Amino acid sequence: MERTLWVIGLLALFALCVWLMYRGWQNRAARQEASIGELPTVPADLGAQVLEPTTGLYLGSTMAPSWQNRIAVGDLGFRATAELTRFERGILLERDGATVIWIPQESITAVRTERGHAGKVMTADGVLVVRWKLPTGTEIDTGFRGDDKSVYPAWTRQANNSTTTGDDEG
Repeated sequence: MERTLWVIGLLALFALCVWLMYRGWQNRAARQEASIGELPTVPADLGAQVLEPTTGLYLGSTMAPSWQNRIAVGDLGFRATAELTRFERGILLERDGATVIWIPQESITAVRTERGHAGKVMTADGVLVVRWKLPTGTEIDTGFRGDDKSVYPAWTRQANNSTTTGDDEG
């Protein structure tokens, strides 16, 4: 009988811990909601495709510059397999089982590689990170771990060319 009470007590403690973590995630989302606001919608015309689609894992988005301050609003904080494609007008991130993220070209401030993002630590330059500004003015980092990391230089080079030449073409 005593053993049964111990098991029931430990299960109750575990359930309490899970519930407290869930409430903490909800409270974080409530605190971040005003600074995140509405995400940009995918436009009808994306422009020409600049880089081939890259498959991999969406690691989540964080409040810049902290690589561990994960965003809890909506489904931005959840990992998902994804496909990242670069177009003239921005970056399209299509996630399995989650909403599509559109990052307009004028919102992108940097594309770089990092060692870690959103609690995921990799080898050097193992994560592709896009820093961009939301319509609210908040800067966030969106992390992506590609299946083929040999495409990272093309992504960072394309971003540097776009930010230095400007977007005057149309």
